[in-house]
Amino acid sequence: MAALPASEISASGRTSVKLNLTSLQSIMKVDPEGYSSELSLVYDQFKSSLDLFQQQAALNYTSISGISADSSVAKDLGDRAMFLAHVTPFYPKELAQFPTELVRFLESSAKSLLSGLRVQVTQALILLVNRKIIDIAETLQVFMVLQTLKDKVLQKLAFSHVIQSIRRMNQKHKNDPKNKALQNILFGMLQQEEEAIAKRALITLCDLHRRKVWCDDRTANAIPMACFHPSTRIMISALSFLLDFEKIEDDDSDDSDSEDDQATPQPQVVLNKEAMYKANHKGTTSSKKKKKAKLDRIARSMKKQQRLSSEKSNTNHSSPLNHLIDPQGFSERLFSRLQSSTKERFEVKMMMLKVIARTVGLHHLILLNFYSYLQKYVQPHQRDVTTLLAAAVQACHEMVPPDAVEPLFKQIVNQFVHDRSRPEAITVGLNVVREICLRMPLLMTEELLQDLVLYRKSHEKAVSASARSLLTLFREVCPSLLVKKDRGRPTEIKAKPKAFGEVHVVSNIPGVELLEEDQGSSDEDIDGDDSQGDDSVDLVEEDGIGESDGGGSIGSDDELDDGSDESGEDDEVSDGDDVDYSVDGASEIGDEESEDDEVLETNNSIGKDADVDNNKPKQKKRKFSDFEGQLNAANNSLRALKKLAGTTENVAASSNDGILSNEDFQRIRELKAKKDARTALSQHGFKLPTSDQLSLKRVDAATLEANIKKKLTKEEKLALIREGREDRGKYQARSSLKKKKTGGLSNREKEHKKIMPDAARKARISRTRQQKKIKQKHSDKQFRGRKAWK
Repeated sequence: MAALPASEISASGRTSVKLNLTSLQSIMKVDPEGYSSELSLVYDQFKSSLDLFQQQAALNYTSISGISADSSVAKDLGDRAMFLAHVTPFYPKELAQFPTELVRFLESSAKSLLSGLRVQVTQALILLVNRKIIDIAETLQVFMVLQTLKDKVLQKLAFSHVIQSIRRMNQKHKNDPKNKALQNILFGMLQQEEEAIAKRALITLCDLHRRKVWCDDRTANAIPMACFHPSTRIMISALSFLLDFEKIEDDDSDDSDSEDDQATPQPQVVLNKEAMYKANHKGTTSSKKKKKAKLDRIARSMKKQQRLSSEKSNTNHSSPLNHLIDPQGFSERLFSRLQSSTKERFEVKMMMLKVIARTVGLHHLILLNFYSYLQKYVQPHQRDVTTLLAAAVQACHEMVPPDAVEPLFKQIVNQFVHDRSRPEAITVGLNVVREICLRMPLLMTEELLQDLVLYRKSHEKAVSASARSLLTLFREVCPSLLVKKDRGRPTEIKAKPKAFGEVHVVSNIPGVELLEEDQGSSDEDIDGDDSQGDDSVDLVEEDGIGESDGGGSIGSDDELDDGSDESGEDDEVSDGDDVDYSVDGASEIGDEESEDDEVLETNNSIGKDADVDNNKPKQKKRKFSDFEGQLNAANNSLRALKKLAGTTENVAASSNDGILSNEDFQRIRELKAKKDARTALSQHGFKLPTSDQLSLKRVDAATLEANIKKKLTKEEKLALIREGREDRGKYQARSSLKKKKTGGLSNREKEHKKIMPDAARKARISRTRQQKKIKQKHSDKQFRGRKAWK
């Protein structure tokens, strides 16, 4: 730092000490009022240095590296700018115009400044913005211009400052007024024809959107609009961001600690207990391993599906294509630019194709000319044909008329799937046909499907696997198109795809029928148990009466009918006792076991007297005979009042008023998980996705190719085996190791040489003989007890 002259320091009475700018800065922060004269002195020196520098610029004293061959002027100017930026918070009135002067200086002569001076002045301005002396809205345009200069240090400094300032502004809560002002500046710069300015604005917007700072619809719509910029480079940058958005990993560690991020619940998988028991206790060792592996695969697939559904429900952050205000207009404009761009490279055209297909599939748009445009590229020898076919698959959805996609579909089949085609091409063709039919099953005909399914007998593993996957799909979608021997055991034999334009309107809460079935089965079980207990009490009384009367003869059919009617009345009474106001009649209550028990009980009570049955005291089975009596008893007893309150709660819970509680929704989720587990077990882990899931899922071109591992040669296998043995020592037999042993005998060897008494030796021999007999006796028998999963 440059030292101040002694004559200038003497004005404050400090002639004996010479202070540089750093020491003076620290002293002025401690006592601002005592050093106001020094502040005015340094401020005047800054102004004079600034005027001198501008005069040199006006007289064109330039060199190759910039202005001012005299580096002392630039050094004094940078030192005093940093000094004044540090002490500005302590002298707000005296230095009120200093931030504006710095901004004007950078705006006027930033391109012609020396690199060191430019960085130093920029650091001073950043210091003022961080201390909230000047607003970021006044300096944003300056920092964006600084990023266009060919100075890597300055570019990194200005870019990081803009990003961190906007993040810090929205850290606690979203500051919408300031955000709109800053967005208007960046949007205006993005629309400029100057390529450097527009590119830096696009990079800033993309980075803020990726860091989840600006996730609003305005930013999400501004980024795709950059695809229509006159500059090809900016269009490529916007297209690449839209395509690679889902692959971008957020490098910011602070985002995980933000308040907006919520921990996703762990997926719950409910598997059948019977299947778990069979996988662990039934069959041979190899079959157990296969069953366990199957259960693991099903559990992983269900966890993945639940995780994807939870990510779908969390709509805090998603691709900018999801927030398009006018997706139809965007796709049509981009497609028209694709058709008119004859000079663009093939890679750029492929990027435009993928963005259009992604938009069409995501928003279920109708762009009929797009499918005919793809037809001229559908050939096996076409460059990047799998990427193009993936885009074609992505653009198919249930709202597109099948007639518009049928020419493209037939061309894919004719060009890829035939006997003279290579196995790789046949595999790609079958995979593309499967993915298109997954979205539009109406395209497939019976003859074509039966021809394609025959490829499952191919000797090429990739071709046969693709054909089997197509067969598995149509077993679930439309089994009627298959030959009877190829249908297998579908879950729904009469399953058919929806007609074009058909929509299933949900008229109730999804999954409420599962809750009703569960409640109905639980009520039947409870009522069956109660009626069984009541009937057993009655039968004990009736048996006693019959024995006293000496009745042991078999009655007529009329007597049996009377007994069954009375048992039905008893069931109704028991239902009333339990305060269960269910709509089902007595004939619907109970399962097969309870009905069999009633038949047995009626057969045991055949010898009873009808008059005695009519005189049975039925009041014994009622808990509360009269509701008014309950109220009177409740007025006199606190215990009765509590009991009455509990019964009324049960009545309110069991009544079907259409209002579900949190427990009901939790029960619906559990029942859905159990149903999905049963379906996954019956379908071997295959589950047909919905149209919304297919639209959100990106089609990867690598999945359309043949991913079958090639067989290794003997030399390659031996090389892999030797690689795994590098860490081991040389193999030696245990007997040879024992011979090299230098110590004494082991305990087991000593036991063999130990002389045992005759009684102990005979007892040991007899004990081993008995154990062998027991093993031989039970070797051919199995455990036939109760199953462990019930």
